[in-house]
Amino acid sequence: MSRYTVMLVDDEEAIRELTSRYLIAQGFIVIPAHNAKDAQLKLLTETPDLILLDIEMPDMDGFALCKEIRKKLSVPIIFLTVRRNTMDKVRCFELGGDDYVTKPFDFDELHARIKANIRRYYETPHETKNKLVFGHIKINLNSYECFLNNEKVDLSTKEMELLLLLAQHPNRVWSQEQLYDHIWSLEATGNLDTVKVHISHLRRKLEKDHRKPELIKTVRGFGYMFVT
Repeated sequence: MSRYTVMLVDDEEAIRELTSRYLIAQGFIVIPAHNAKDAQLKLLTETPDLILLDIEMPDMDGFALCKEIRKKLSVPIIFLTVRRNTMDKVRCFELGGDDYVTKPFDFDELHARIKANIRRYYETPHETKNKLVFGHIKINLNSYECFLNNEKVDLSTKEMELLLLLAQHPNRVWSQEQLYDHIWSLEATGNLDTVKVHISHLRRKLEKDHRKPELIKTVRGFGYMFVT
């Protein structure tokens, strides 16, 4: 397991120092980041094998940063936090987190979780890991592109974000409020009708018959579901 690279994102210097020393002693290369902005800058030039991510940070919380990371990278993300609320754990996994460790943590347990997540990630076939395939539709998670019958589909940034959220959680029902919160919550403008408009655009671009959708279905009274 040696020589894998771990990015450690935590605003508490003591935790960064102690955890970095431990991981280096175990043979890992460590990229420390003292907040979300620092992590984003380093991710422009670095591609870690796993990310340890604190939730409570001053500039951007770990949930928001995880959401941004998942637009570009599929590497494992383990949340580190003092929070023990079940809903926080649920949100962690909904946003694409792979594991959840509460502070204060045992270093041996953290090491075991890091090894398990890296092993699982690299044992996953490359095709499955970097692409989502649903019949004639392929989504490349590295290039952030969608193809229909091997032809690239022209999607806006928000359309792509919405499609990824749905496709990465197939057969799950999402309410309009949940979709809006995940895709548009950080923006100052917009309303729930925005979700309907973007769903309509995706159907026109991806469905055989957008009036009778088979991929992105409406669940009356609840919301939308990506059907596989």
